[in-house]
Amino acid sequence: MLEIPESNTLAGQLNKTIKGKTIKFVEANKSPHKFAWYSGDPADYDSFLAGKQIGSTYARGGMVEIEAEDYRILFGDGATPKYYNDYTKAPTKHQLYIEFTDDSALVATIQMYGGLWTYLEGQNDNPYYLGSCAKPSPLSSAFTYEYFRSLYTDALASKSLKAFIATEQRMPGVGNGVLQDILYLSGFHPKRKMNTLSEEDLRNLYRSIKSVLYEMTEKGGRDTEKDLFGNPGGYMTYLSKKTYMDPCTKCGYEIRRESFMGGNVYYCEHCQK
Repeated sequence: MLEIPESNTLAGQLNKTIKGKTIKFVEANKSPHKFAWYSGDPADYDSFLAGKQIGSTYARGGMVEIEAEDYRILFGDGATPKYYNDYTKAPTKHQLYIEFTDDSALVATIQMYGGLWTYLEGQNDNPYYLGSCAKPSPLSSAFTYEYFRSLYTDALASKSLKAFIATEQRMPGVGNGVLQDILYLSGFHPKRKMNTLSEEDLRNLYRSIKSVLYEMTEKGGRDTEKDLFGNPGGYMTYLSKKTYMDPCTKCGYEIRRESFMGGNVYYCEHCQK
C-alpha cells in the first residue's frame, strides 16, 4: 500500500523516467475490479489524456500525482504504477494503461483496492487529497513538534496510539504499514492509550515518526512494497509480515501478531509495553 516512503520514492522515479513524454493512448478499466476507483467514466480517460505531455510528479501523502498539462493523474491507496520501457512487455490485465509515443508504458493493477483518478487541474475536491496537499509532511521542516503536538486534542485522550497515528488522516500517508516500525523503535505498544504518554513520550514518538519515515524514504521504501520497476524497497522492516515470528532484534523474544482496528499489528511484548 502507498504510504509516505513509497509515494516519495515513486514520485522521484517518475520524474526521472516519464517527465517530458507524450501520452499516445490510455485504457482504463480493461480488467474490471470491484474495488478500483475512478473519477467519472474510465472510458473517457483516453479522450482526456491522449496527446498530453507529462510534467512533474508529486508525492501527496500516500498518493502520487502526475501532471499531464491541464489534467492530473492520481494514484492512491493500493494502486502502484509500474513502468515498462517496452510496452509489449506490459501485462495484458490491468486497471490503467498509459502508453507513450516512444513505445514505453505506465501500468497500474489493483490487488485489494486502489484509486486511479484523472481530472482537470484544481477540480479534485476529495477531502483526503486536499488534506494531503494542505497538511505538512513529516518529511518536511514544517512538521514541527509544535504542529505534531497540536494534533493531539483532549478528545483523543482515550484513543490508542494506532488510532492517533494511522487513522482520520491526521498525518496523510502515515498508515498501518509504517506505524509498526515507528512504534517498535520508540518502544510503544500499538494498543497503548494516548493519555498514558508523558510529554517526553510524545517527543520520543515525534522523533521516531520523523526519523523512521526519513530512513524508509532514503532507502527507496519498505521491503514489503515495490517501486516503479517492480523492485522491493531497500528499507528492511523490523515488524511486518516478513518478520512475524522472528526473534526481536532488541531482546530475542518472538515477534507477535494480532488483529486490531481492522488490520494486523506486530509487536514485541517484551520491548513494547
